[in-house]
Parts: sequence; C-alpha cells; structure tokens
Amino acid sequence: MKKISILLGSLLFITACSTDLEQSPSNIANSDSLTDFEGVLNAAYYYQLGTVTPIAVMGEFRSDNAVMDESPYTEFDEYDNGLTAMEDQFFGPFYTAVYKSILSANNVIENSSNNVQIGEAKFLRALSYFKLVQVFGDVTVNLLAEPSLTDTSVLVRQPAADVYNNVIIPDLNSAMALLGVTSDNGRASRYAAQSLLGKVYVAMGDFINAEPHLAAVVNGAASAGISLKTNFDEIFGAQNEVENSEIIFSTQITGSVTDEYSFGSDFWNWYVGDDSKADLPVDPDLVAAFDASDANGGGTDLRRAVTLNVDGLTAVKFPKEGGLGPEHDWIEIRLADIILLYAETLNENSSPASTVLPLLDDIRTRAGLNSLTGTISSQADVRQAIADERRLELAFEGHRWFDLVRTNTVDSEMGVTVNSNYYLFPVPVSEILATDGVITQNAGY
Repeated sequence: MKKISILLGSLLFITACSTDLEQSPSNIANSDSLTDFEGVLNAAYYYQLGTVTPIAVMGEFRSDNAVMDESPYTEFDEYDNGLTAMEDQFFGPFYTAVYKSILSANNVIENSSNNVQIGEAKFLRALSYFKLVQVFGDVTVNLLAEPSLTDTSVLVRQPAADVYNNVIIPDLNSAMALLGVTSDNGRASRYAAQSLLGKVYVAMGDFINAEPHLAAVVNGAASAGISLKTNFDEIFGAQNEVENSEIIFSTQITGSVTDEYSFGSDFWNWYVGDDSKADLPVDPDLVAAFDASDANGGGTDLRRAVTLNVDGLTAVKFPKEGGLGPEHDWIEIRLADIILLYAETLNENSSPASTVLPLLDDIRTRAGLNSLTGTISSQADVRQAIADERRLELAFEGHRWFDLVRTNTVDSEMGVTVNSNYYLFPVPVSEILATDGVITQNAGY
C-alpha cells in the first residue's frame, strides 16, 4: 500500500491546455534526454487517482444502489440531459485525469527500454481506455507521447468497438507477455492484465474469448498468492490493504500525497453520507436486495454489516473511523469479481448449472449463505443468481451501473424505462468547445 513514489519533479509534467491531449507548458524534459522512465510511469499510476471518485459516483449513484438528496445532483436518478450540469465535479476531472495517465503511459511505451515498465504502462493505458469507453462510448484515441497540436483530426472520437479491438485488447495481450505473475508495491502484474482482458471481453459480450482468460486467473490464482480472504470484512479498510491476497489490482491512495481529484468529497465521503448532497446515500432497493438474500440464503448475509450501517442508510464498506478515510485504496480488480465473471461466462457459454454454481460456493459460504447448487438449473435463473450475487458482493465498488448496462438489464432492475442514450455519460462540454466541435457530444445531451 502507498508504495508507488510520486516523483513529480522528474516527470514530463502534463497539464491541460485547449484540450487534454495537448501539453502546456512544453515538456520540462524532452523524452530523448531521459534515461529512466520510472517517474513517468509513476505519473501514469498517479493520474488514475483522478478517476476514482467520478467513476465511484457514476457506478453507484446512477444505479439502484445509491441516491442523491440535493438538486441538481438528483440528476443521477433522472435519465435526461441534466447530467451536463455535473461536468465540473465529475466528468471533466475524470476526462482530464484519464488522458493525463494515457499521455504518461504513451511516453513510457515509446521511449523506455525496460520491458516491465512498458508492460505496466500498457496495462495502465488499457485500463484508462476501458474506463473511457465504459463512461463515454466512442472516444478520442491518442497513442503518442507528443500528439500533434495542429492536426485536429486526431481528436475525432473513435468507435468503441475499434478502441476495444485496436487499443485495449492489444495492449493487454502485450502487458501479459511482459509482466510477471506477481508484483510488488501495488504494480500491475500479468494476472492483473489477464483479469482486465477477461473483463473487457465480458463487457464486449464476447464470452467465448473471455472464458480462457478468466479461467486462467481463477485456476492459477493460488500459485500467485491470490486467494479469497476468509472473512468479508478483511477485504476493505485502509488497515487491510497491505498484502491483501484478494486484491489483484488497486489504485493506491494516501493522504500524504495530493489527490489528483481535488473537487470536493472523495468517494468514501459520498458513501458514508458526509457530503450533504447525499446525506443518506443508500437506495432502499439495495436494502431490499440484502433482505431477499437473507430470506433465500438460509441465514443472515454477513456482507450487509460490512457494506451498510445498522440502519441501512449509509455505506460503510470504506469506513472513515480512526481518520483513515483518506487512506482507502480504490479496488479496481479483486478475485471475487473475477470468479463471478467466470461463472457468468460459463453460463453464457451454455455450461450446465452443475458446473457453474459451485464457483459461487466459496463466496456465498464466506457470506454465511447456503450453496445454490441443485436449487436452480435454467440458464436464465443462473444468470439472475450471478447478477444478484455480483450486486451484493461488489456493492459500492463502482460496478453496478456498468453491470446493468452491459447485461441490458437497466429497465428491469431499475424499474423504469431508460432511454439508452443515457446509458452513457456526457462528454465534457469544455472539450467540445475547445475543439470547435471536433469532439462531439453523446446523443441525448
């Protein structure tokens, strides 16, 4: 935890100019004058901090897990064009931070002679573009350390499918070839890259290609020291982040380093109700889902007490007690997530329930619940059981809205009809204006 040193003084320092692909002032040091790109790689990790709170809010407050109290923040539950009012606090900082991370990663990929550094940079670039595509759909693609400042054609948004196939998947395959199965100090590993590649294929609906990658992680995890924690409450909280066997990759956060996201509350503030815009952030529908889990699971779902306070009004998965709130890392990938995606993939690839459901046993046993093996058999029922498990296991980890979108269950789970335009979020208007409309807005906004 907190071991990636942020050597900002030695970076090619990148800031936003007329768009976030431009650099102003010019690089402090030209890439050909550097021989050690560790500081630039650290910057690529560091800029991921700016994505955490926005994506945490998008993933939970847009879904049926969390609600806002105060206008205009209630727009997260109003599926129209009102979210453009949230640019300054969420979509703008997210956009800026991701492209800064990409620029730093590009510099390492182009110029470093260290294959491990290149592998980590390719993982971070893939992670960045995956986040961008989930949030915005089609996006601007830049794979250069010094993109043209005059050729505006490079800013044109590329189809999401092309970003997956031409950038994200090749980067992750390359990262897998360059990285070791284990890593130190919060760095990306081969299993982090392979886990993300499996998640990418699932997001694309390509379960055939997802299966071998997810299987490799699930079946090879133990040899790399990756395993489910015995107790659910051992996963979360700053005190549990050091050498946590379940966390495959996290964005590391520490109060001793200025957060790239500097606007208002961090993700844990939103979850625990410390921001007045969401005093009671837990959606009653999530409480009802835990109630149903208790009723159908043969006991009290132990995840409830770790996820929600006793009144079911605030989320406590990342507690603030002891002044440790600012120390919470953001879990990008953990083993339970990958196990559930593997089960989902097998089910979509028509494996029988008797093969799929046992994969959930360790997760459910840890939660104090009975096995589902033998209780359901149809593909549709198994699909719903896995979706329900993902919701409760991963609540307030930023997955819920993106899961609903990729499974096309927004309407059925939310209980409202949502125009698919609003499955995506608005591109920052500032980017559209700065490029004279070369960067375009998503439909509906």
